[in-house]
Amino acid sequence: MINPLMLRKMMKIKAVTLLFLSLFVVSCQKEEKKTLITEAKTTNDSIKTTKTEEKIDYTDFNIFSLSVISSAEKDSDMDIFISVSDIYKGEQPIPADIVKNHKQMTYEERQHFELDAPSRKKLLNGIHLTENDSLYIYEYGSNKLQKKPINQLKAVAYLSPYTDSEDLDPDSYMIGFQVATHQKTTEYDRFNNAIAYFGNKNPFIENKMKPVKWQKAGADISKKYFSHSKLTSGKTYQAQYENMTYYLQDYLEEGNIVDRKLVVINDRKEKIAEKTFSLAGSDGGEFLPLYGIDADEANAFQYTGHLFKGKPSVIFGFIAQSFGCPSISFLDKNEKDFPINCDNRH
Repeated sequence: MINPLMLRKMMKIKAVTLLFLSLFVVSCQKEEKKTLITEAKTTNDSIKTTKTEEKIDYTDFNIFSLSVISSAEKDSDMDIFISVSDIYKGEQPIPADIVKNHKQMTYEERQHFELDAPSRKKLLNGIHLTENDSLYIYEYGSNKLQKKPINQLKAVAYLSPYTDSEDLDPDSYMIGFQVATHQKTTEYDRFNNAIAYFGNKNPFIENKMKPVKWQKAGADISKKYFSHSKLTSGKTYQAQYENMTYYLQDYLEEGNIVDRKLVVINDRKEKIAEKTFSLAGSDGGEFLPLYGIDADEANAFQYTGHLFKGKPSVIFGFIAQSFGCPSISFLDKNEKDFPINCDNRH
């Protein structure tokens, strides 16, 4: 297992090449005027759907992480980019002359370029968006929401770091939209705890997310709320959010944590949600440190609260994926996870 104290540094390095757990704000964009949300009468259980006046269509709903990529001009600068390659359908919108002439181009010229007008139109058609739609970026860690019209964003392509730059084809590129350029390495941390959405409505609820702060729980909790397993029971933790108590149980195999099971109890001592986070089938995945146990608030990974309009509460941030992308889980057994598109190709 990777030393938890080194994991944050490793994840930042990994983010420079492709994947992040989090998250991205456009510093030059004016902050969106907040949409007034009127909630229905408060329910007893926090996991129940938060009702709003604005209805969001979650059919074919896609959210994205933001990639931090080393600038071709200067290693200390970072470009902030959202790849939509995971959902793009159709022929890759890379200009033919780029692929045809790439051996005569410098690395900087083929590593990153803006798509021409026909390629931009092909990109938008392939992800079913128009120039009238917008990009919404929500930093749930700091409660900052930004909106930017798509017609103000550059459509760009970045060479995948897992591609042989001497033998290119259209699939060698990540395609999407540039959010910011020349971000200093001391500035892009703010993009960690954030997600993005493209569409014509803001799906995010503001100011209802918080990091999960864990503390050790007694052996009686493990016996009371967690069933017998073939795996060895490890440590038990607990945390609080509104009227809910979260209990987390480690399960070990050969001394290593391979599963973590979450149980959520309301203030009437009723079990209202449960979820298992497992490394089974996760090639190279690792459990992330727990804030309050082996990480401080600056390195909090697990977040919970109300994030999406008209949806139950969420929780996420338990596993660092090596292959594949992370997901956001709902505290409701009837709701499927929302995967975070991250273009994690190897």
